[in-house]
Amino acid sequence: MKKKGLVLCMLITLLFPLLAGCGTSTATGTKVTLNEVAHSVFYAPMYVAIEEGYFTEEGLDVTLVTGFGADKTMTALLSGEADIGFMGPESTIYTYQGGMEDYAVNFAQLTQRAGNFLVGRTPYEDFTFADLKGKEVLAGRAGGMPQMVFEYILKKHGLDPATDVKMDQSIDFGSTAAAFSGGQGEYTVEFEPHATALEQKGDGYVLASLGEESGYVPYTAFSARKSYIEANPEVIESFTRGLQRGMEYVNSHTADEIATVIQPQFEEMDATSLALIIERYQGQDTWKTDLVFTKEAFDLLQDILMDAGVVEERVPYEDLVNTSFADNVK
Repeated sequence: MKKKGLVLCMLITLLFPLLAGCGTSTATGTKVTLNEVAHSVFYAPMYVAIEEGYFTEEGLDVTLVTGFGADKTMTALLSGEADIGFMGPESTIYTYQGGMEDYAVNFAQLTQRAGNFLVGRTPYEDFTFADLKGKEVLAGRAGGMPQMVFEYILKKHGLDPATDVKMDQSIDFGSTAAAFSGGQGEYTVEFEPHATALEQKGDGYVLASLGEESGYVPYTAFSARKSYIEANPEVIESFTRGLQRGMEYVNSHTADEIATVIQPQFEEMDATSLALIIERYQGQDTWKTDLVFTKEAFDLLQDILMDAGVVEERVPYEDLVNTSFADNVK
């Protein structure tokens, strides 16, 4: 049985009026609503662009909203509640295959590795993925990049995700840390800051970086409706330019310097913990040097989707990726 749940969710948005939309100009700049899939240190370049005022200097007044799931972020994008969506690019493929006429197009890729970590209840250093055989893992919802990349890694290590591991896919990835603290599962797949928070509370221990295990994967990208891009190319280019400056900042500054800049985005965390997380992400080469979403990366994404059984046919790269803006600002 194919995992078509997210496709059906996308089709539900046909009930919403699909607004062509244009950015609204104000005294402080053109208003842009940006909906992010989750709020994580993993997305540091974007927060640098916000906190350093790069978007403002580009003439944009960006409002950041957290969608708490790619399905919710995509729904906000397609319904016109958001101008730009930030999520796993697999969602754009689901929507395109679902028959949406005004589908979402990826215009900038932010991360090039998985940003989550495998957390267990025991802090042993000689962990191998074979230790997961027969164990229960909170892996995130089916059809999402965290879950699919985790399956991809398990297969690389000779494990069958369907039979060798008890995959709990009933909990949204934003809620898995709380569930793990509450006693569910023997392992969990977590983004930062949740992985470090579990360690600090003594509820779990990071055993492996899924970013290092998976290799280069187009994990997150920015997208907008085709109609919005056509109507507002200057907004998309200004946004991409501000984002490129954020990317250049994280690739040329220390973890401590980056932590100082993005601290307002993570007020619940102390600067030391924040810098530790950033250093962890820097160490695994998380962020690209430019925002170009290449065909090679898109082909790999489709390989992962087909291997996971969530899609049966490939979609055209030229339809779902527009590199002109990223090319112009790099």
